[in-house]
Amino acid sequence: MSIDSREYRTTMGLFATGVTVITARAGEETRGMTANAVTSVSLDPLLLLVCVDRRAHMAGVIVEAGRFAVNILRADQERISRHFAGRPDPALTPHFTDLAGAPILAESLACLVCAVDRVLDGGDHIIVIGRVEALRRADDPGTPLIYYRGRYHLAA
Repeated sequence: MSIDSREYRTTMGLFATGVTVITARAGEETRGMTANAVTSVSLDPLLLLVCVDRRAHMAGVIVEAGRFAVNILRADQERISRHFAGRPDPALTPHFTDLAGAPILAESLACLVCAVDRVLDGGDHIIVIGRVEALRRADDPGTPLIYYRGRYHLAA
């Protein structure tokens, strides 16, 4: 059976996901990238993975930096998600702070800082396995931003 990549993408879009922004700093450059391909891998050791298009500038930044942060977005942060998804908003100035040597988005629902444990081949993406070294949760986490069928939604 031959499956069209667009049909595959549409079908996978039926899997609702949370929305994150992956952040990293290489030298003086701080970069961010919206991602929903983020998964907890292991509790012992604490590992998660993120998939990054190998053509994306962010792929090289994460590998060079050796660490990255996963910023889990709140329902009211769709604008930030769009900004880091390749639709920069010149009026938006994201506020970064530092946690365990990685830039994090100050107002996110939660952040996890990871050291790059290994990078695997994932076809047109790289799979970055990160060892979780620090985390922060908002005092009042509120409602997460959800992505489903190619659109943003609020969690019910």
